[in-house]
Amino acid sequence: MRHAKLKIVLALLLTLHIGWAQSDSAFRLAFYNVENLFDTADDPVTMDEEFTPEGDKAWTQDRFQAKLDKIAQVMTGMEYPAIMGFCEVENKAVLTALCEHATLKGKAYTPVHFDSPDLRGIDVALLYQKNDFELLDATPIRIDFPSWLEPESYTSRDILHVTLRHTVTKEVIHVFVNHWPSRRGGGAESEHRRLWVSAHLRRAVDAVLIDNPLATLFIMGDFNDEPRNRSLSYALGTLKVDDKRQVPGLLYNAFLNVDTKLTGSYNYKGQWNMLDQIIYAGLQAPNLWRMQGYGVFRQDWLLYKDTAPNRTYGGNQYYGGYSDHLPVYLDVVRKE
Repeated sequence: MRHAKLKIVLALLLTLHIGWAQSDSAFRLAFYNVENLFDTADDPVTMDEEFTPEGDKAWTQDRFQAKLDKIAQVMTGMEYPAIMGFCEVENKAVLTALCEHATLKGKAYTPVHFDSPDLRGIDVALLYQKNDFELLDATPIRIDFPSWLEPESYTSRDILHVTLRHTVTKEVIHVFVNHWPSRRGGGAESEHRRLWVSAHLRRAVDAVLIDNPLATLFIMGDFNDEPRNRSLSYALGTLKVDDKRQVPGLLYNAFLNVDTKLTGSYNYKGQWNMLDQIIYAGLQAPNLWRMQGYGVFRQDWLLYKDTAPNRTYGGNQYYGGYSDHLPVYLDVVRKE
């Protein structure tokens, strides 16, 4: 009984939002799968017809605005992360509309986005506060699947690599935003796709670390795999956080500590999953940054009957919720 109570307390510490004071020496990163943030126009290049007023989902301007309101509410509740990654966004226009939302406009958010080859037209993206960070570079990493791996044509989202410089400390950080292939058809049956994307990410990360073994970098996204699955623990090579043994240049996944019997970022048939994660390197000596905290941003208003994320749609049924995922965050402070 005592052990069970301890697990519940630990879970609450991981998932309850604690007030965060952003400053010149501290910032918050976050990631959110926003579940299909589309505009209402039909893009002739992509399969987005269902997200139009005449489409199967009857996606109107009012519903689009309600979606923006809810995402803005989440960002406000998270104390306006200085860096926030997204997936399932259609284009730069929807991100610009989000940045111009009344509750976010004063935060000087700036979008980074590239169109990917995803057939539905959903991409990854990043918002950063330009008062806190300067954009140095942004590159989409294209994921091509060879015919020997995928006999039938298959497309996925790009990985977004963004390089930023802190406006006060002038330190450079790298951020990789991901949305890996889904588990459609089964986790084992689709694993080879996520392993293939993981290999592309690993090469991109290695290129940064070869240039600077002490580089500070963050990998965030919806990986459609758990922290202990092979694509993350083996192919990417992530390790459990251990303050006594952390080494610059190695990748650490704080979300390996989350007990999915109690919580997660996604709920499938009543079971919590930790599909959304933030991984880091370079937050230990001799570097000046360190991780202060992390967790799933879980609030009552984000949940349906306290059992699962309150989603926008179930099939074509409009529920008017936030997303089928919960956002995750990681807090970073500068050592004195």
